[in-house]
Amino acid sequence: MLGLQLPTDPRWVNIVEKNIDEILTDHAFCEQKAASTAISLIVSYPEYPELVQEMISLSREEMGHFKMVHDRILARGKTLGRYRKDDYVIALMKFFPKGGDRVTQLVHRLLYAALIEARSCERFRLLSEKLEDRELAEFYHKLMISEAGHYTMFLKFARKYGDRKEVDEKWQKLLEYEAEIMKDLGKKETIHG
Repeated sequence: MLGLQLPTDPRWVNIVEKNIDEILTDHAFCEQKAASTAISLIVSYPEYPELVQEMISLSREEMGHFKMVHDRILARGKTLGRYRKDDYVIALMKFFPKGGDRVTQLVHRLLYAALIEARSCERFRLLSEKLEDRELAEFYHKLMISEAGHYTMFLKFARKYGDRKEVDEKWQKLLEYEAEIMKDLGKKETIHG
């Protein structure tokens, strides 16, 4: 369903289980960045009312997820760790050339967002199925369902605002590129890396 070309090695969950505090911190910042992306799309593309409405809802939902993760961190007697770069997103954002008209830029941003959500969904599924901590596994199961909806929403908007055939070609090429990135990732306690 997600279209990912290279699945995450299930052994990634073993890395996560040894570093739950680290994955929770990384996850919290991922939710914060997702909310920020939604707000940025509102600011950058106010002429698309349907997109704006969806991004308003998404930004609220993502900040709600941030709070849920943050509450789990606090319940573990920890504090939110420091922000760290997301090597996955940095590498992914190099795929499309900079510039182009507004619609092209919008489509590229939507495709990036769709892929990030798809990978998050796939990782959350693994956590929900493999984590020994069943409470945390159930938490990730609920988030997995949400991420799947976000992935399809971003892809739908990319296809709506861009030429469908061109968007689908770009999507396939982006998926192939992402698979190459993933060959070097999956070895750290991060949601994407």
